[in-house]
Amino acid sequence: MTTSTLLPASVPTAAASPAGTQLALADDLLGLLRTTTTEPRPDEQLEALTLAVAADLPVLLWGEPGIGKTAALTQLAASLDLPLTTVIASVHEPSDFAGLPVVGDDPEVRGVPMAPPQWAVELVRAGRGLLFLDELSTATPAVQAALLRVVLERRVGALRLPAGVRIVAAANPRASAADGWELSPPLANRFVHLYWVHDRDVVVRGLGGVWPRATPPRLAPERLPEAVAFARRAVCGFLEVRPTLIHRLPSTETRRGGAWPSPRSWEAALTLLAFGTAAAVSREVLALLVRGAVGDGPGLELLAHLDRMDLPDPESLLADPAAAELPERGDLRQAALEAVIAAVGARPERQRWEAAWAVLVRALETGAPDLLVAPATTLAALRRDDWEVPEAVERLTEVIGLARRADRSVERATAPRPGRATGAGR
Repeated sequence: MTTSTLLPASVPTAAASPAGTQLALADDLLGLLRTTTTEPRPDEQLEALTLAVAADLPVLLWGEPGIGKTAALTQLAASLDLPLTTVIASVHEPSDFAGLPVVGDDPEVRGVPMAPPQWAVELVRAGRGLLFLDELSTATPAVQAALLRVVLERRVGALRLPAGVRIVAAANPRASAADGWELSPPLANRFVHLYWVHDRDVVVRGLGGVWPRATPPRLAPERLPEAVAFARRAVCGFLEVRPTLIHRLPSTETRRGGAWPSPRSWEAALTLLAFGTAAAVSREVLALLVRGAVGDGPGLELLAHLDRMDLPDPESLLADPAAAELPERGDLRQAALEAVIAAVGARPERQRWEAAWAVLVRALETGAPDLLVAPATTLAALRRDDWEVPEAVERLTEVIGLARRADRSVERATAPRPGRATGAGR
């Protein structure tokens, strides 16, 4: 007889003990603490992440430990109704991604298949899911090499992951990663890199029980062909004038582990631009995505190219000044006006010169007058002796004069007063 199977009659069971009751209450309290809800709330980095996932591009979230990268992925998976599979890359061996060789009957004829891990089998069985590769920057170079096929070809051993599986990874900067490694350039170039930072308002409201909701991008069906054509025209047009940016491997190891331009990453930027155009995302979200694909410098240059593409044709403005539609953003509006003046300077004719003044009047009616000083001054200098001053100039004279006097007032207010000691002379 085993004594461990007998309990004295006076000893209560765990379920009925006071300690068991307190643990049950503790579980209830933990359940209440973990019960949260979501709300539609502007969140640019979450919107960029959701759009990149919808575009079926591998995403790598960079950020310091403890700022909510994993929580954001959990909430994203729930919002998209995708089962979440988390794999800690740093605690796995290369064979966990490349597959383990299994010797069967007659290997000389049938070969040696590579058996996939259980998590990959479950993803294939489900047919869809969100694969979260965490702690990527602490994975050894050998593991990173094995992950190349997973990220690019969606293969784990002999299995091909279904089209319904999306891939997101997370990494900490090397300085804050435990035994961290720089990402290898081939692996880094397969990701869209998003830098995750905590937002004070989001954190405070989230700790109060309400987090921002991740929603899939709203793609307008009628805009899909137009979005693809625009993205192709934008990227191809940009690379035609900046061919040195088609492939540029950074010189330092740290930068090679981030976003940099290559034909592969430009294809990702084109895809993101098409999705962002079809979904009408903000410029800020589009900037996060484009820079995350090809790097900060090339990404900013592409965004500037997009701005120039959006500028109205100066000849169209000169042809019908009264109906001219000028950009609302100040820098784009000024660029459009400068393009009009440059067009007149390239082909100076009296009719075109007068039309340019009418465009400036239109700009005065629809925007800030301070942007007109420089274009009006340049346009006035283009006047020929036999050209009469149009009436439009009279409408601009007072405004331009006020703007100039305001500028002079600012200069006088900021100029050092006579006799005042300066820092250098003290």
